[in-house]
Amino acid sequence: MAKIIGIGYQDFEEIQTNQVFYVDKTDFIRQWWKNADKVTLITRPRRFGKTLNMSMVEKFFSVQYKDRADLFQNLKIWEHEEFRNLQGTYPVIFISFANVKENSYIQARKKICTIIKEIYYHYGYLLDAGILMEGEKRDFQEISSDMEDYQVSSSLRALSNYLSRYYGKKVIILLDEYDTPMQEAYVYGYWEELVSFTRSLFNSTFKTNPYLERAIMTGITRISKESIFSDLNNLEVVTTTSEKYADSFGFLEAEVFKALDEFGLSHGKPQVKSWYDGFTFGNRTDIYNPWSILNYLDKRCLAPYWANSSSNGLAGKLIREGSRQIKQEFEQLLRGRAITVEIDEQIVYNQLSTVNNSIWSLLLASGYLKAVRTDFNERTGRRSYHLALTNKEVRMMFDALIHNWFSESNDDYNDFIKSLLNGDVKAMNTYMNKVALATFSYFDTGRNPSTEEPERFYHGFVLGLMVELADRYVLTSNRESGFGRYDVVLEPKNPDDDGIILEFKVQDTDSEKNLGDTVNAALVQIEQKKYETLLVEKGIRRENIRKYGFAFCGKTVLIGQA
Repeated sequence: MAKIIGIGYQDFEEIQTNQVFYVDKTDFIRQWWKNADKVTLITRPRRFGKTLNMSMVEKFFSVQYKDRADLFQNLKIWEHEEFRNLQGTYPVIFISFANVKENSYIQARKKICTIIKEIYYHYGYLLDAGILMEGEKRDFQEISSDMEDYQVSSSLRALSNYLSRYYGKKVIILLDEYDTPMQEAYVYGYWEELVSFTRSLFNSTFKTNPYLERAIMTGITRISKESIFSDLNNLEVVTTTSEKYADSFGFLEAEVFKALDEFGLSHGKPQVKSWYDGFTFGNRTDIYNPWSILNYLDKRCLAPYWANSSSNGLAGKLIREGSRQIKQEFEQLLRGRAITVEIDEQIVYNQLSTVNNSIWSLLLASGYLKAVRTDFNERTGRRSYHLALTNKEVRMMFDALIHNWFSESNDDYNDFIKSLLNGDVKAMNTYMNKVALATFSYFDTGRNPSTEEPERFYHGFVLGLMVELADRYVLTSNRESGFGRYDVVLEPKNPDDDGIILEFKVQDTDSEKNLGDTVNAALVQIEQKKYETLLVEKGIRRENIRKYGFAFCGKTVLIGQA
């Protein structure tokens, strides 16, 4: 009989006690312990079982669960006698920063201090255990949400000392969602302050802590070593491109199909694969997101469950405000193609808006992109990544993000699309000017507004066309480096529809007296460059090809037709 599907369970004990459906990942415990790395940082996208696996490790090793061997019986880890003997034998400190999502440094610092204070409360029995000196008891009792920086930085190291003396063993430390505060710090503008605060805490806890047996940190991103892990030379970093633990987070295809069979949903395998397959960890290319699979098993219908489980706002913002190059590369991704970029998987959040390829590092770590292949150049020492959109669910998420770019002028934007399809040039001019006025600067509102502002709008507009017209047209673009021109060809999927060519040009005030001259120059270029050839070769008759010149001067637009 199939177990119940429980949505949102992150505690291993609850899952086992309540007989909730569970895919056995306990072999991760064996793999991690055998590798014997002092401090392990594992990055995986959100909702890939990081918290559940950390809870599993805690319940396995913690002395407070030494009488709960029943939680692991009949699971893979219990097949190994040496690990049965390890269960419940270590003091474990479990910390989660998952809820540190404050909009100021003061509040974020207070939240972290409160978390540490609550951990101390959990081990309050140490005060009466006869192992602490009077000064240590005072230090213990002074741990509070308002403690000084020096007290914060040494707090977890000191607790490790106390627990180690009490149990006669070094401590295992588990820190879940370590980077959540850092992401919020970037968004709300207190990155530098939090980096300094976190660096001293991590250094004391994970580097200069003689009472530490081993530690695991999990998060979405690999924040640069220079930011918060400086001098932490005992750190083993496992990213989505690493071979280690490739099968320990997320569901493998065999595990997904077995679950579908168990719940009488075998017929849904092709659709489930087309929607949710595609995540790649190390050499495993058959990874599914657990959140989507569990929701499908529960609700028995396809939907973008994982993509809709977060606002995805940072990803959308970085693409929207990104340079011409970023938008052009994103065009390739939306067409189902891969892009090749050199990236550093270490992410420096305060450089996301200034270093072009940083965005691809973030999207790869977040699960929106997958590494189809990586190539290492032995001469330069640099690594190239061939990246593609992960799956259909992710594509739908980006379609929605791009659609929302024009939400402030949604009615006018929709009316422009209708007038474009109907060939109504007068209406196209009316609505396009309203759209440009409402959204022009929206594409360049980052921390470093640039002279690229016109390009950001035009390229964002093209991405919008790709999304809005995907059902009726295949959009291709052919552009030169720089913004000399940007032509777009819309190839109809229905033979009854006209083909459409759009040519964008910015007014050259030295040679073009007015926007009418710029429109004519755009239309002449369409003819001279024979842009219609692509459509003619596809079987579209010349009389069924419409050609438009778009002339821009600031936020003013003039559209003409050949």
